[in-house]
Amino acid sequence: MAKKQPNPLLLSTEDAAELLGVGKSHLWGLHNSGRLGPLPIKLGRRTLWIRKDLESWAAAGCPARVKWQQSKQGEPNRRCVS
Repeated sequence: MAKKQPNPLLLSTEDAAELLGVGKSHLWGLHNSGRLGPLPIKLGRRTLWIRKDLESWAAAGCPARVKWQQSKQGEPNRRCVS
């Protein structure tokens, strides 16, 4: 059994929800409604969330996606492609 990394850079939906203190279905609800600023990435079949993005989003007061994306303009695109 693999030892779980203490602070992984990429989080599963379950771990992202736990980091934010919400349930998985609530996390997906926030994402689907546009209230969750950071977008997940796809790595193979897995949907993963960038820890740093989630932490920055929460520290910024959890703005809606449109506001979050506007505040991130000018930063390099870190999206992974498969």
